[in-house]
Amino acid sequence: MGYFRIHEGGLLFRRRQETVYLLPWGENGLRVRATENSSFTEHDWALLPAPSDNAVIEITETGATITNGKIRAVITEYGKIRYYNQRGELLLREFYRCWDRGKDWKNKAELDQIIMQRYQAREFRANPGENYALTVRFEPNDNEHIFGMGQYQHPYLDLKGCTLDLHPCNTQASVPFAISSLGYGFLWNNPGVGKVTFAKNITEWSMESTKQIDYWICAGDTPAQIEEDYARVTGTVPMMPEYAMGFWQCKLRYQTQDELMAVAREYYRRKLPLKVIVIDFFHWPHQGDWRFDERYWPDPAGMVRELNEMGIMLMVSVWPTVDFDSENYQYMLENDYLIRNDRGMSCGMDCLGVQTYFDPTNADAREFVWSVIKKNYWDKGIHLFWLDVAEPEYTVKDFDIYRYKAGSALETANYFPMAYAQTFYDGLRKEGVEAPLSLIRCAWAGSQRFGALAWSGDVPSTFVQMRNQISAGLNMGLAGITWWTADIGGFHGAYIDDPDFHELLARWFQFGTFCPVMRLHGDRLPHSEPLGKDGGGLCDSGAANEIWSFTPELEKLMTHYILQREALKPYIVEIMREAHEKGTPVIKPLFYDFPEDMNAWKIEDQYLFGHDFLVCPVTVAYAREKRVYLPEGAQWREALTGKVYEGGIWLTVDAPLDRMPLFTREGSGAEKFLI
Repeated sequence: MGYFRIHEGGLLFRRRQETVYLLPWGENGLRVRATENSSFTEHDWALLPAPSDNAVIEITETGATITNGKIRAVITEYGKIRYYNQRGELLLREFYRCWDRGKDWKNKAELDQIIMQRYQAREFRANPGENYALTVRFEPNDNEHIFGMGQYQHPYLDLKGCTLDLHPCNTQASVPFAISSLGYGFLWNNPGVGKVTFAKNITEWSMESTKQIDYWICAGDTPAQIEEDYARVTGTVPMMPEYAMGFWQCKLRYQTQDELMAVAREYYRRKLPLKVIVIDFFHWPHQGDWRFDERYWPDPAGMVRELNEMGIMLMVSVWPTVDFDSENYQYMLENDYLIRNDRGMSCGMDCLGVQTYFDPTNADAREFVWSVIKKNYWDKGIHLFWLDVAEPEYTVKDFDIYRYKAGSALETANYFPMAYAQTFYDGLRKEGVEAPLSLIRCAWAGSQRFGALAWSGDVPSTFVQMRNQISAGLNMGLAGITWWTADIGGFHGAYIDDPDFHELLARWFQFGTFCPVMRLHGDRLPHSEPLGKDGGGLCDSGAANEIWSFTPELEKLMTHYILQREALKPYIVEIMREAHEKGTPVIKPLFYDFPEDMNAWKIEDQYLFGHDFLVCPVTVAYAREKRVYLPEGAQWREALTGKVYEGGIWLTVDAPLDRMPLFTREGSGAEKFLI
């Protein structure tokens, strides 16, 4: 048929003004692109090269098929696409409604199914230039459950029925890979600003401005198989360094070197295994100087040496902001290393001054920023970086006025955090670090391969938000961001002498022990006064946030769980190796290991830590018991009592404040890691 031809191992379809290209990508996947421009762009965005020469393409009089491993796409002469697995089961089909005026509709039943207007699956609406506002529509399935898509602040693990904004912001990371209970994975390979709706009557992806449709779809027999295929085409995290698997201490701004060292020395005196301590923002003279204000941090190299002698790594906060008064601003402006504003004043943030951002999509800008970081931090022994404000956090989210080297923010906004992580990954690799790790406040598909350890941002200190973090962390892992954490205790709104906060902190600390990274952080109240009127003294700070800052009972509980985390270290090493080698989430929904158990697909407030710990956080204030589900297909040993239960049952278990309900898979030996 004249509409179809084989092109460089893929299937090309052209009709009227549209070109559609289905290319085998990975073992069981297809990359699908469509445009009304004369050619496709060269960007692979989240995807790594993943050639496959095993595809089978057939062209007939009524359409064409392309098969790659377990997935088969069928495209009609009108361009409508359906996807099947190797058993011929329909996975996904495009939504298409078009009345053919030339047809003699004698079959009234068939006519009843047709909406009498054109309503296509792939819709292009022209913007100026070669860009389009586009929409891609698929038929829904009432029995489908959808997971992944990154981090959103709601309690829903199953995203069926949800509408999600596809843009980055503080507490939200759009990582647009979805796993379906029907047996497919779907990556929206487009970093622009848009929206997705998983509704009852339609599944719809839309973009405000882009040059082409671009997505990747794969088929698999289990969630694990789909996840591993996705990891092969987008990358995996490095192997996590062992120090990062321990306990991290942080608060809103240690204001001076002396304050930070006093905290580190106290942990050391108490013989508590503190592994990382963090210097937060405004330790610098100006944003964009990327160096210490020596009035408050007089001897960084000496500080690092003493910390290392105590077995503690130092992490330093870095912002991508560049204040107009920064010593680097003019040079970066002249060399086009800053983001551009298509109209209005060339700024993007108002935070104790006026700032813009460096442009990490510009390779030269990345190299320059790393050169400054190397001189002012790396050469003083600081090798760990906290990449805050990574979205970036525009004071006004008018994406249409910002422009990066990679394109308009409308086209590329979600690429910013990925390129920001790459800045430090490339720099650290150049300095000989084999497994770079950077804490970062946002991520996109593929960020994991640049050592991105995402955290959930500045969430409030409430039980509602603690519960939301369970869904956020699980869906981030399914979206490929296997290194994830949340501020233990939440970030905003907690007074350190409030008994209600003590209850929350106890439960969040237990949850944090069984997260990929265990990090105590928060902006505690009341605040202290600023130390000065400029530079590193300009900001005030939060109240104390060390484990001895609250009550003796809390200190005892948190000490136990810090030691518990340390005892888990051999186990954590193995699950981090699996994340590195296969892309397996460190924390995962129950259905990941038990897909045949239909109840496991519905559990949203429990999860597996690795494969052998069933974690059941308490997310209700002053609750002292919890109803839990034990997945069918294994026996489960309750940590608190030692009782062994058959899977496939519901239990109500005790949950005293000093212990979180926890089970180990019987026969795994995981109970030996418990203290």
